[in-house]
Amino acid sequence: MTSAHSGSSPRHADPDENPYVESPPTDFDPVADLSDDEAAEQASLLRAAVREHDYRYYVEADPLIADETYDRLFARLQDLEDAFDLSTENSPTRRVGGEPLDELETVEHVAPMRSIDNATEAEAVREFDERVRSGVDAAGFDPDAVEYVCEPKFDGLSVEVVYEDGEYVRAATRGDGTEGDDVTEQVRTIRSVPGKLRGDPPSRLAVRGEAYMPRDAFEAYNEELMERGEEPFANPRNAAAGTLRQLDPSVVAERPLEIFFFDVLGWETGDEEGGRDEADADPPDPPERPDTHWAEFDAFDAFGLRRTDRVERADDIEGALDYRDRLMADRENLNFAIDGVVISVDDRAHREALGSTSRAPRWAFAYKFPPRTATTTVEGVTVQVGRTGRLTPVAELKPVDVGGVTVSRATLHNPAEIEALGVNVGDRVRIYRAGDVIPYVPEVVEKRSEGTYAFPETCPVCDAPVERDGPLAFCTGGLGCPAQLERAIEHWARRDALDVEGLGPERVEQLREADLVESLPDLYALAVDDLAALEGWGETSAENLIAELEATRDPPLDDFLAGLGIPDVGATTARALAAHFGTLDAVLDADGADLREVDDVGPEVAESIRTFLDNAENCAAIEGLRQHGVDPEPVEAAAGDALDGLTFVFTGSLSTTRSEAQAHVEAHGADATSSVSGNTDYLVAGESPGRSKRQDADAEGVPVVDEESFADLLAERGVAWPPGE
Repeated sequence: MTSAHSGSSPRHADPDENPYVESPPTDFDPVADLSDDEAAEQASLLRAAVREHDYRYYVEADPLIADETYDRLFARLQDLEDAFDLSTENSPTRRVGGEPLDELETVEHVAPMRSIDNATEAEAVREFDERVRSGVDAAGFDPDAVEYVCEPKFDGLSVEVVYEDGEYVRAATRGDGTEGDDVTEQVRTIRSVPGKLRGDPPSRLAVRGEAYMPRDAFEAYNEELMERGEEPFANPRNAAAGTLRQLDPSVVAERPLEIFFFDVLGWETGDEEGGRDEADADPPDPPERPDTHWAEFDAFDAFGLRRTDRVERADDIEGALDYRDRLMADRENLNFAIDGVVISVDDRAHREALGSTSRAPRWAFAYKFPPRTATTTVEGVTVQVGRTGRLTPVAELKPVDVGGVTVSRATLHNPAEIEALGVNVGDRVRIYRAGDVIPYVPEVVEKRSEGTYAFPETCPVCDAPVERDGPLAFCTGGLGCPAQLERAIEHWARRDALDVEGLGPERVEQLREADLVESLPDLYALAVDDLAALEGWGETSAENLIAELEATRDPPLDDFLAGLGIPDVGATTARALAAHFGTLDAVLDADGADLREVDDVGPEVAESIRTFLDNAENCAAIEGLRQHGVDPEPVEAAAGDALDGLTFVFTGSLSTTRSEAQAHVEAHGADATSSVSGNTDYLVAGESPGRSKRQDADAEGVPVVDEESFADLLAERGVAWPPGE
């Protein structure tokens, strides 16, 4: 067996030419003192340096500078880009997340992303080897020359990532193998995904990677969810998949995702220019695609694409089987979840000769690990309460070893699952772990109790009545329930809500434990002296938080609505509600029929809004906020009716954010919706438009216009574009 090795590669920033790489200065001159040229030059150096530090930290795990120094460099870059409008599409500052999306568009892959045949028996792997050698022989190659590359089979979410001239341009989930969800903005936030490749990559490179949540981060994040009373993720794969399908990239940026790249989907060379530094006036010819998969890993190293070092090359199938056994024995020591190994033919000529079926390549096979189970006794059931009031039962178990891990808790999912299992305290149950899932109970193996666990009829935290919604159960206490309140305060402070800096989970918990905040309105009764007396606080930090809160006393109506944490109401729906009703009182007075008149608010969302607003505790919290001087600003009347009667849908990247574009046309009398229908007048397509919206436009006969034509259309009606001009 031959182990993979990491080769050297060009750097993003040379320390001899860039002062922000090694021992960087952080005592910057005031931004206001810089000229445009000085700011642009410093921003360029900082971008390159931050890319280099990201690579050293997230790919090589060998940082050059302290976290505090990195934060200062990053903040300086952000200040320069904001002050001088210097932001670029792939600047490291874009990793904090962009505008929330209305939906995930569908895009076509550069090449099919096929699944892999698999088995848990060694004999099936040997049969695969026989088919490979027979196929290679039939194609005129020496079957004894076949070598295999052996890799971990990651248990995450497979994604396609596309680079053009070394610049990140797109990412998509696997989907059906031909098309997938466009998750460009979500994947952009993953720090191990380079926004710009190192070295001299081909003009177009499409690579396949596996987005995942590291095991230690997964366990910590799940523990945090359970402490909040929220449903934990069942396994790391669900954590990665659920995160990448978030419509708000800033949510993705807050979660600890990583990526490994492991395959080339497309490699195009040419004389295209762009995407390189201007200083590189005469770049060398881009490399041809390597002849072996093994060499492709070396190319990943050269381009700065993160890949696992647990890759080996085997001379024959027995060596591959041995690799699988060794990796399975070591899986608990890995910081990423795997459920087997992938064995693939190394030589690309051999691969092409073998070809693929409609669903899977003939040159690769997954040798999976067996599932892991054990039996133990249920010693108790704990019911946890989440931010939305959802109740999640957790079985407290007699500790048992499951695949080398001591398990003492397992999720029971919801009351309907308890009823289906017929489980109760004292029963002997099977515990299941596969693919590093959170343990769960698939069956009762020995009934030792009478009846089934009686799910509580009142909330275990606030004693409010529990209501059932299908298989789920919810506390009706609303913002009056302490378990819901803590998460509600954190939600209120989010950037896409009231944006209160310095009010994260730890500080919220501290305020609650100190009995300083018993309700959301209590935030606005906090005093500097009370905060400064807390452990870890000082007068300055206390004054800063009070100032942050004071700045939110007259919030935009949509921010206020988004901050309340109404189920199914994110930033986009909150903006639509604010635009439609204009004032908070109008929203509070709206009945279900009124709410359904709002674009994108259907019957279920309308019912969810009305249920939240009808809750006595929630009403008290809203009234309390108003009594403490939090008075949402009414939405200004429309600037005119020049676009009255028109309905627009936006897709792709425009010169302004999508939400700003929607607000602009709405201010002039138009409607802006998130989906194309027969009522849509124009689909405005920016860069990298969504495939599904264009297809819907074609089906409905809706004209598709680019941004230039859109600007002309508005100009004909006396409306400027972009906004502010």
